[in-house]
Amino acid sequence: MATATEDSLRASRTLRFDVDGMSCASCAARIQKVLDRQPGVTSAAVNFASAEATVVATADGPSSAELAGAVARLGFALRERAPAADREVGARLRAEARRLRRRLRVAAACTLPVFALAMGGVDAPWSRAVQAVLGAVVVLGSGAGFHRAAWQGLRRFDAGMDALVSIGTLTALGQSVWALWSGGPVFFETGAVIVTLILFGRSLEAGAKGRATDAIARLAKLSAKDARLLRKDAEGDEREVIVPADTVAVGQRVVVLPGEKLPVDGVIESGHASIDESMLTGESVPVDKGPGDEVSGATIDRSGRIVVRATRVGSDTALQRIVRLVEDAQAQRAPVERLVDRVASVFVPVVVGIAMATLAGYLVAGWAAPVALQRAVAVLIVACPCALGLATPTAILVGSGRGAELGVLFRNAEVFESARGIDVVAFDKTGTLTTGAMELRAVVADGDDAGAEAALLRRIAAVEATSAHPIAQAVVAGARARGVDARPAERGESVDGRGVRGEVDGVVVTVGRPAWLADEGASLPPSLGARLRELEEAGLTVFGAAWDGRIQGLCAVADAPRPTAREAVARLRDAGIALALVTGDNRRTAEAVARELGIDAVFAETLPGDKSTHVAELQRRGRRVAFVGDGINDAPALTRADLGIAIGTGTDVAVDAGDVVLVSGDPARVPLALALARRTYRTIAQNLFWAFFYNVAAIPLAAAGYLDPMIAAAAMAMSSVTVVSNSLRLRRTKLSA
Repeated sequence: MATATEDSLRASRTLRFDVDGMSCASCAARIQKVLDRQPGVTSAAVNFASAEATVVATADGPSSAELAGAVARLGFALRERAPAADREVGARLRAEARRLRRRLRVAAACTLPVFALAMGGVDAPWSRAVQAVLGAVVVLGSGAGFHRAAWQGLRRFDAGMDALVSIGTLTALGQSVWALWSGGPVFFETGAVIVTLILFGRSLEAGAKGRATDAIARLAKLSAKDARLLRKDAEGDEREVIVPADTVAVGQRVVVLPGEKLPVDGVIESGHASIDESMLTGESVPVDKGPGDEVSGATIDRSGRIVVRATRVGSDTALQRIVRLVEDAQAQRAPVERLVDRVASVFVPVVVGIAMATLAGYLVAGWAAPVALQRAVAVLIVACPCALGLATPTAILVGSGRGAELGVLFRNAEVFESARGIDVVAFDKTGTLTTGAMELRAVVADGDDAGAEAALLRRIAAVEATSAHPIAQAVVAGARARGVDARPAERGESVDGRGVRGEVDGVVVTVGRPAWLADEGASLPPSLGARLRELEEAGLTVFGAAWDGRIQGLCAVADAPRPTAREAVARLRDAGIALALVTGDNRRTAEAVARELGIDAVFAETLPGDKSTHVAELQRRGRRVAFVGDGINDAPALTRADLGIAIGTGTDVAVDAGDVVLVSGDPARVPLALALARRTYRTIAQNLFWAFFYNVAAIPLAAAGYLDPMIAAAAMAMSSVTVVSNSLRLRRTKLSA
């Protein structure tokens, strides 16, 4: 038995922080390395694009204060996020952009006259003095943040991008100050322009990163602020009281009027209304709901007064769970980022080495010291790896945020890489491609007795009443609709997903698929055999009822395809993806549904544990498989598949097993999810290519003297803006993607 200590070590907690002071991918890598090294930390992820850190630690691991202290020694600040801060990511980044713009205004105001004097050829003593003063204000004042960050890193032999900027600008300033006394040429404008351009680029970058997080911010702000709570007064009469929505408890009842947002998740107790669920599902058409129907917080009542009993409140509501899912996906690091981490860890020392080699090479070749120094500075400035660090996280931020707006939730960053190779999509049938709302269509008894069908249905319904399966409940509802008593049988039990049995009128009645009943020793009369084939060829799901060693009759249920199922299948086929149907239904029924929808491969009469076996078989053939399902019995297949897509209207187990969750349960979201994931990965690849290409091409050009340090600074700043802007294009993804 595990000890209490072992249990505590296995228990874990997740801490989320805002990170202040990061300026590049190297900063994020340094912070993550320090967090990972703390005793008790299981994993850490630092997202440069959203300026956040997520730490998973054991129960007896470091506190938030201890983690913040470890990071503070690097020169950065960790601030634990309160729940309310979940809504402020974009606002915080935009506030950072405003701070950068204030620094930029001071830098620009000083840089313009320095640049004008230098480019105008005014070399009088007063001009050199003005340039020296204003240049120092920009480099040492507006650029002070670069120098502080550089010093924090360099004194621990762990330099980042700021070290490149700091070394470059201070070198240009120092050489120019020396030239004031020696009478050589001055380059005060070089350091000033570099600082100004980098601040300009970073302010644009911070604003763009703020827009990248807008989707999750908009989602988080959708919650209702107030609720109309039903309370009893002193006389025992119920009255409506306006209270803050976050004070409503589970089990309490709230009133929602037309035009109001629902403050909680719950079940309608009375009234009817059209509920606008577009904020959750992306569907613009309101859904009519009445007593017994589930509703979600933050959806909008478009018509009718309803009374709702709260089942989930606060952070447990569907909306807040969606926000957490998106945050978790954005906090994780995609596998492709490992390459970026490796590059960032060695980049700065390599660049400094190249810059020193450039300086030495020109001096040895007989070039003047100012020229050699200028080209070395250009190498330092142009090599800043900001774009590299933004390439992956900004695309994930925008892609996952846009998915949440469209009703598609990506549970982790690996999804974007997994989705690109999918060439087979396997669907569960009931509740996934079909509505799951089964209804009793036919009852066939063996015999001509006028009351035989009613007697047969009574026994079948009694046995099915002991099961919670949707098909069983459909049979019970159909029996009651026909006026047949459906009291539960005695000693009812389900048999391994094959059927159900129970005792009715002293007789053990077994209900299940005819093939299974035959395996159990029950014979099928010829007259029922003919009717069985007719019903199955009509696409119905047929069950037999057996006792006394023979099948006494049949019942058939039907489940209509979802309205968008055919559209989803057609779009996947157009994308060149093969399709399969995996279901526990009999082969004739499964093939009828497959023909109607346009699916070629059918795996029918599949036991719950065998769905994952079929997925594994496809994988052994070299196929990359996405499985789409909604039930508990789909969880193994969802986990086994290369990409598990869970229908959000399904069970919690299935949803938890999926890599992608479709909030609305609409199968038309399957091609959308694959298309958005692939576009996100393609955007990551584009960003990384241009970031690498920029550095690979720019460093030799700078070393060869083809890039002035000021032009290098502009190019470096715009490369980061380009990467973020390319990621923001994902915001234009439509439902028809």
